[in-house]
Amino acid sequence: MTTPPSWESLRDRWPNAGASRFVEAAGLRWHVQTLGDGPAVLLLHGSGGATHSWRDVAPLLAARFAVIAPDLPGHGFTTRPPDGRLTLDGIAADLRALLDALGVEPAGLVGHSAGGALALRLAAMQPPRAVVGINAALVPPNALLSAFAPLAQAIAGSSIVGTLAAALAESDFVFDSLMRSTGSRIAPAQLALYHAFARSSVHAGAVMAMFAGWNLASLDALLPSIRTPVTLVVGDRDGWVPPSDAGRIVRRLPDARVVTLAGAGHLAHEEQPARAAEIIAGALE
Repeated sequence: MTTPPSWESLRDRWPNAGASRFVEAAGLRWHVQTLGDGPAVLLLHGSGGATHSWRDVAPLLAARFAVIAPDLPGHGFTTRPPDGRLTLDGIAADLRALLDALGVEPAGLVGHSAGGALALRLAAMQPPRAVVGINAALVPPNALLSAFAPLAQAIAGSSIVGTLAAALAESDFVFDSLMRSTGSRIAPAQLALYHAFARSSVHAGAVMAMFAGWNLASLDALLPSIRTPVTLVVGDRDGWVPPSDAGRIVRRLPDARVVTLAGAGHLAHEEQPARAAEIIAGALE
């Protein structure tokens, strides 16, 4: 497969499809889900995911809040921008344009994994009432990984990168091994949606370009200036983001706490949606 699945092909099995719409902003066509009424909460999925990640959390929050959940640029059904904008600052700026187009200023910013970094970057631009990061990927890579960053940036724009990544994902063994490494156990229907996009060279290429342009060091420098209360939710079985990373981040933020979800992996909000929604609502209220 070389192109992402279309909305028409997946709409019948897409979670909360009745809440979906498409919005033009920042030169992109965004897939956005909006549910509920009340103070606005922006939900940001992680790299490689889409709005289906919030399948069960979004309806629970919609009982008390106006929930806004977009597919990030190049993910899900949102179009892909030039690779130069698939950066932390670039995506944050495009999200601001989307919020302006929607006429919404969120009271809460919630992000999973890479979405947690985006939530904090947005908080530095326009402080909300609260930020919640779920297994947020916030710690810059170590010196060894940083040394390979220029190489990653050089090859990320090549179509062969996305093609190779998608080809690997075609293998059920490789994909299943990757998902098991998260430490999470999620429903087969959710796994199928992750797999549908992982097999797309376009989607996989966007994920790789996003990885290559992700500058967490610049975000780390901003953390002491973020006065918004921050809650970092950590799954103690997370195999992708070490739970211990949260301790370092808490020390960098003026007002932060850590909440641990026992028995949860990297996709903690999909495993324990009721508890995740309760923590988010508590942070806002």
